[in-house]
Amino acid sequence: MSETNDMKTGTNRDPENATVSRWHGDNLDSTVMLPLHKDTRSEEQRGHDEEEHKRKMHRFISWAVVGVVVLFLLIFLVGYLPRNKRDEDTRKEADAKKNSVPVVEVILVKTAPPANDLTVPGTTAPLTQANIYARSSGYLKKRYVDIGDRVHSGQLLAVIDAPDLDQQVDQARAALRQAQSQLAQQQSQLDLARITWERWKVLVAKGVFSRQDGDQRETDFNAQLSNVAAAQRNVQSFEANLGRLISLQQYERVTAPFDGIITARNVDVGAFISTQGSGGGDTSSAPANIGSPTQSGSTNTSGTTGNVNTSATPSTGGAQGGSLFSIAQVNRLRILVSVPESYSAAIQVGQKTSIHFQSFPKQSFYGEVTRTAGAIDLNSRTLLTEVQVDNKEGRLLSGMYVVVNFADLRGVPGITIPGDAVVVRKDKNQVALVRDDVVHMQPIDIGRDFGPSVEVLNGLKPGDVLVTAVTDDVKEGAKVQAKFAKSAGANGNATAGQEQNQKPGGSTQYGDQKPENAGSGSSSQKGGDTKNGGQQ
Repeated sequence: MSETNDMKTGTNRDPENATVSRWHGDNLDSTVMLPLHKDTRSEEQRGHDEEEHKRKMHRFISWAVVGVVVLFLLIFLVGYLPRNKRDEDTRKEADAKKNSVPVVEVILVKTAPPANDLTVPGTTAPLTQANIYARSSGYLKKRYVDIGDRVHSGQLLAVIDAPDLDQQVDQARAALRQAQSQLAQQQSQLDLARITWERWKVLVAKGVFSRQDGDQRETDFNAQLSNVAAAQRNVQSFEANLGRLISLQQYERVTAPFDGIITARNVDVGAFISTQGSGGGDTSSAPANIGSPTQSGSTNTSGTTGNVNTSATPSTGGAQGGSLFSIAQVNRLRILVSVPESYSAAIQVGQKTSIHFQSFPKQSFYGEVTRTAGAIDLNSRTLLTEVQVDNKEGRLLSGMYVVVNFADLRGVPGITIPGDAVVVRKDKNQVALVRDDVVHMQPIDIGRDFGPSVEVLNGLKPGDVLVTAVTDDVKEGAKVQAKFAKSAGANGNATAGQEQNQKPGGSTQYGDQKPENAGSGSSSQKGGDTKNGGQQ
């Protein structure tokens, strides 16, 4: 009965006969019973199996740990070691660069081949130039000339109205007349004193009056003589004062001192003219100090010598104390140039030169050396030379930039170096020389500037090893490795900045003298046909 109940309830109390239900499709068939396997292993066997299971798990964990370690090692090898290698290489390169000797490009300084021609720049200047100042104060009453007008010597330029000066002249005339009247009065008194003395002298001789009375009359006569002489000196003084004022009055008429052209006008009608101070007066038109030596360190590259007018436009406003007009004589112009010392011995007074202007690119003008300074400028090591050119036609203007060419000179060959080799340190022009792989900074004096190259007057000699490009690493006492350049660069300039067979005034070291749109009316003349003051 119990077995029947156990079968009905689906349970089996006997573990050996225990069964389980199984599924059939979606319906649970509780009638089908499956037998369960009975664990027939012994305790020893089960312990052995558990130990085996533990060993397998231990091996699995060990291998897993090993795999993780290997993975980290791979990451370390792939990431850290190459980076460390790169850092190490970078440090080695930095140390090598720090301890390495820089390589510099050098050339051997040589003397340039002698040149037969010398081309130097300059600026035209009037042969005579003067600023006209007022000698009397007043207001400008009339003005008769303006800039560009040609005037003759003694021609009236302006009239100054000075009523106070006119009154001073009238006052001086009245004072002179008063002094003359006083002189006439003293002269009359002198005549009376003379007659009185002559009478008393006879009476004293006859004993009518005492000798004391006679001496008194003689003394009165001599005193009157002195009074007359003083009155005469007084008249002369008033005459001199009147003459001075009349001379000043004549300066109310401003006249031209010589033939020339008005180059500046600084006043207009109604402007106050003062002879005191320089209250804003025009000073730009002051005569150029053309004979003054150049400043220290100056070169022959500015195109002029001495102080020149740098004003771009003439001043036409009234200014007290300044010049009224500027007049220049331009029938003949002079050009002051600086000739290098190496060519100074070849310059002679009367030597002919060719002159080239930017305004006349296809024409040549001819000048003549009129004088030299006779001494070498210690700052620029040049000889100041004056060249004059005829300008009767008035085509040339004062202040023009020119290039003067001296032909057939036999100057001492100079030294030219690349311009990049020159640096300014401690306010001095210096170059870097290499001696026994050690840098030495050498001060030099620069002459002419040819653009890519410069002329060296002092400081270098043939055979010096020169660094062509000075960098921050090139300094006094630095060790370098010299590497000679393939070409000597500017050191082989045969004509000191001007190429052979090149016409002066063209594209030379002083710039292209030919404008882009040159005047079509200019024509090139053949050599030898000279006319009108040496123009070709």
